[in-house]
Amino acid sequence: MSLSSYVSLGRSGLRVSPFALGTMTFGEDWGWGADAETSKAIMARYIELGGNFIDTANGYTCGHAEHIIGEYIGKDSALRDRVVLATKFGMNLYPGDPNGGGASTKAIVRACEQSLRRLQTDYIDLYWMHVPDRFTPIEETLRTLENLVASGKVRYIGFSDTPGWKVAQAQAIASMRGWTTLAGLQLEYSLLERSVEAELVPMAEELGIGVVVWSPLANGMLSGKYTRANAGTVDGSRATTFGLPFGEREFSIIDALADIAKRHETNIAAVALAWVRSRSGVSSTLLGARTVAHLDANVKALDVKLAAEDIARLDGLSTPPMTFISRLAGLADMVVHHSTTVNGQSQPAWWGAPANDAARY
Repeated sequence: MSLSSYVSLGRSGLRVSPFALGTMTFGEDWGWGADAETSKAIMARYIELGGNFIDTANGYTCGHAEHIIGEYIGKDSALRDRVVLATKFGMNLYPGDPNGGGASTKAIVRACEQSLRRLQTDYIDLYWMHVPDRFTPIEETLRTLENLVASGKVRYIGFSDTPGWKVAQAQAIASMRGWTTLAGLQLEYSLLERSVEAELVPMAEELGIGVVVWSPLANGMLSGKYTRANAGTVDGSRATTFGLPFGEREFSIIDALADIAKRHETNIAAVALAWVRSRSGVSSTLLGARTVAHLDANVKALDVKLAAEDIARLDGLSTPPMTFISRLAGLADMVVHHSTTVNGQSQPAWWGAPANDAARY
């Protein structure tokens, strides 16, 4: 498989690479990213490998990431047409201005115009709401996005990091009013963060929304840099800043990844990425890279074909605590299908069911 083995984003007509290039690392403004020339080299390598999906945001390195992308892609019209360019609105770059961020009409239009300028393009292929804005009615957000699509400035829309009920509400309103519906939903998803499986991913599948995964390596915790053997000698504070502390659960998963990687003659990160790619509902997965070598190493995950026992082992070690809905899912199937087999799934009799027709009142 390769980056040019394109997939549909949900039920939309947009085709994207199975790995998207995330650009939160573009620019050194936050003290840990890649400089402009390295960032452009990463984009060049990604495109050379067949990649077509580049994801950024208005707030990444205070707009510098968008500027770097624009300097590389915006000046080449043929390349711009080939690339699926995604960016986000919502982050406030203006201290003291309550309308500087969020999902209001004023904020979205302003952010869109500024992103178009920095990206040196006249349209955005996929425009994400970065985070929900609880003080703005969803109808206002959707109407503004519909107007941007109608104007030709935006092609497709999506939400990122938004509760399932809000996504479902938005999709229903857009459908009923004939507005542009959501094509994508961007979520954190990894072996260390599987809570999205309870409702968000099933909802996205049901509504035809493609899931785009961010932080598939859990902020680097599953990159292979951190192991049980070097615990205490390698500084893990960077990885745990936005993630979980290293504990027995985390190291047991890393140990399993190392064992599976050895058998597949690949690296820990590639196995962790291959696991995410195997999950139901996932259209594309974001790869972040600070060097070309880092990108090349992660792309190797496309060549990893995990065996059923590999997936089962990783699933068993990383299964999250059950939610109310997931806990009752099995019971629901049992009481609905009662002693029958439906779609290949057999269910036993439930404890309170009548034994025969005569037992019913």
